[in-house]
Amino acid sequence: MQFIYQYPDTHGTEVDMLDAGPVDQVAKAVEAAGFGGFAFTEHPAPGARWLSAGGHQTLDPFVALGFAAAATERIRLLTYLCVLPYRNPMLTAKAAATVDKLSGGRFILGVGTGYLKGEFSALGVDLEERNILFDEALDVLPLHWSGEPFSYTGRHFSAKEAIGRPRPVQQPIPIWIGGNSRLTRRRVAERAQGWMPLVLPPAMIPTVRTSALGDMTEVATWIAEMREAAGGRTLDVTFPYMDDDLRADPGKDVNRHREAFAQLADIGVTWVMVPGATETESDTMAFLDSFGSHYLQET
Repeated sequence: MQFIYQYPDTHGTEVDMLDAGPVDQVAKAVEAAGFGGFAFTEHPAPGARWLSAGGHQTLDPFVALGFAAAATERIRLLTYLCVLPYRNPMLTAKAAATVDKLSGGRFILGVGTGYLKGEFSALGVDLEERNILFDEALDVLPLHWSGEPFSYTGRHFSAKEAIGRPRPVQQPIPIWIGGNSRLTRRRVAERAQGWMPLVLPPAMIPTVRTSALGDMTEVATWIAEMREAAGGRTLDVTFPYMDDDLRADPGKDVNRHREAFAQLADIGVTWVMVPGATETESDTMAFLDSFGSHYLQET
């Protein structure tokens, strides 16, 4: 099992997101600590009210990950997550292929359907069409990445003999889908290379427009069902580890956290997502160093 570090989400508007550390320096520290991946999320046009009420700032994840790619050699680069309905799928395919090509084949496209109604409106996308647009994107992405001419007619676009060049290194770039619903799990089994369950407070479930995540026994059953439905195709599972004590001090309760990681591995989790929670560069570097020494590096 490997670990992914998500660059800290800065909540509200009082401080700047990059106060947590320059992207290239944090990426280098993530790699040096022994993490297997580095992630950024996205909200291109969130409402001011949402942001002021506890929503989080973001960078463009493709640009940020491309910048991180130039500073690193090994770690995987993940959008956690890209909202597919926000963009024409040709643009998403090109952005993903660019990061994959420039990084030497280290990109993973983590995707979701999205949930912020105001953001959909600001981007000119109908929230009620998000599932149709999402499935169209899943159709188009591997066609574009193949580097061969293809035609496709979607809800808002029509491509005739389009071609995506240069090809990405990976064929195809891995797609990991986020969400807990039965529809999400079916998409993962049929059309993706990974699943990203969401761990959310009960009050947020209706807002995020997904289902509540079950207990570990149920999650293990879902993982087994998806892998069986995938017909032997490899499916990664990325589980967010939302533990406030660990994020405050990775050196506290080390055995408890190690046991929790072992339990996740036992049910089929292949990656653990560690969300950053620091607000200064020095705290970010201290967290990465401590987490690496306690959980990622041989002693």
